[in-house]
Amino acid sequence: MKTSSAGARSVEPHVTIIAEGQTRSAVIALLLEHGPSTAGEIGEELGMSAAGVRRHLDALIAEGHVTAGESSPYVRRGRGRPAKQFRLTASGRGRLPHAYDDLAGAAMRRLRELGGDDAVRAFAADRIDDVVGDVEPTTPEQAERDPAAVERTAAQIADALTRSGFSADTRRVGNGVQICQHHCPVGHVAQEFPELCEAETARFTALLGTHVQRLATIANGDCACTTHVPLPTPTTSHPGPGRARVTSAADAQPPSPTATIHREDTDDRH
Repeated sequence: MKTSSAGARSVEPHVTIIAEGQTRSAVIALLLEHGPSTAGEIGEELGMSAAGVRRHLDALIAEGHVTAGESSPYVRRGRGRPAKQFRLTASGRGRLPHAYDDLAGAAMRRLRELGGDDAVRAFAADRIDDVVGDVEPTTPEQAERDPAAVERTAAQIADALTRSGFSADTRRVGNGVQICQHHCPVGHVAQEFPELCEAETARFTALLGTHVQRLATIANGDCACTTHVPLPTPTTSHPGPGRARVTSAADAQPPSPTATIHREDTDDRH
């Protein structure tokens, strides 16, 4: 964006952006580069009307990436109320690309050099423990008695992952439930260090009280990390109204002919 000596911004060649996600990314990039800006100024850069830009700004505000405030009195343009200026929040800055993956990869490689594979596995275990440390576990005994407890723990795991940037949810599939991570903030590092994924799977198993299976991972090029959690069939059943409960193998056996005759003889005597 170019600025004239009078302080007004000149219009550079417009950028045609089709996808809404691309438009909002462009808005964030402009706010990072130029600082607080009005909807009109952003619209000039993107070749959009101020009203069209405000729709995207409203969405970014709702997501917590942008905040709005009155412009500084020192940069007031024209008469009347000063135009609103929009600025990035810390969350908005976090949406921009960083070199964190390169730094994390270098740190992990150095850790392996100094401590070997065991050090990497220990680090991976500590990391996922920090993410799901507040999840209430389900014991294997609870899992056998109450599959709903497994589902509740799976939902807690998904919530904890989402708070850490994994954008996770759960869904029922057949006789189980799946934990789906639609984003992985360490996906590029996990390509080189599968210990990160292995530690997650082991921790999920411990928390859910039942064996889980990783069906897909972003690190392997899949569109999401998917973990299947089978829901066990309860071992104890409660009889419904009018149904007899079988309490032992002996109770389940039909009466013998001798016992039947004995009861009939007893009835004849009375």
